[in-house]
Amino acid sequence: MGSIKKAFDLTGKTALITGGSRGLGLQIAEALGEQGATLLLSSRKAPDLEQAQKHLASLGIKSDWIAADNSKDGDVTKLGDEAVRRLGRVDILVNNAGATWGAPTEDHPIDAWDKVMNLNIRSLFLLSQRIGKLSMIPNKYGRIINLASIAGLFGSTGDMQTIAYNTSKGAVVNFTRGLAGSWGRHGITVNALAPGFFPSKMTKGTIEAVGVDKLAEGAPLRRIGDSDHRLRRPFAGGPYGLPANCLAFCIWAGKWPFAF
Repeated sequence: MGSIKKAFDLTGKTALITGGSRGLGLQIAEALGEQGATLLLSSRKAPDLEQAQKHLASLGIKSDWIAADNSKDGDVTKLGDEAVRRLGRVDILVNNAGATWGAPTEDHPIDAWDKVMNLNIRSLFLLSQRIGKLSMIPNKYGRIINLASIAGLFGSTGDMQTIAYNTSKGAVVNFTRGLAGSWGRHGITVNALAPGFFPSKMTKGTIEAVGVDKLAEGAPLRRIGDSDHRLRRPFAGGPYGLPANCLAFCIWAGKWPFAF
């Protein structure tokens, strides 16, 4: 058995993290950066990315960024091309950018459906395809982490209904399976994380409408995630990557139900 410390060392590896300017994306960036990866962050707004870069710098982590709206196909293509140009290659791709929409299912606007589906699943396919073709397949190496959600494992039964979000995150889980099956032969592993509720800009409306206590009732630890329970397990892109080529790890109540 080789060194565990060496197995999780990301020195010399490169990582592209979408939705990386805040929330879980930024926490993942911290974890990868602490392990030595060269980071490239992406999100829609340049000021948010600049702030994230400063935050990472305060932790001794260097990073670069590209502003892109992943709901637009053209921006996704440009992001993939520019990421490969700047980094030379992309070893780790974290597909984290996403959106939600709350509305009664019978009244859910179709334009809101399209917005959620385009960002939460269409853009994952397009960016993974671009990065795979330009970098991971030619290099016979890649680690792709897709951010799903526990909402993709069941439906919305309460007052807050999110039919498009649930559908899109369920699609992310099976997209992960499909991509893993297609690209395992190229030395590329593809896995998904399925977080529960973590406070963020995206979940702020739901937390305010439903309440923390109500949201925590369904979690085993009776709590939602917080800044003390970060996504900091450094397994995303080392020499061994995740321990399998298609897993959906559930992060419920802000705690990891496993440890490495």
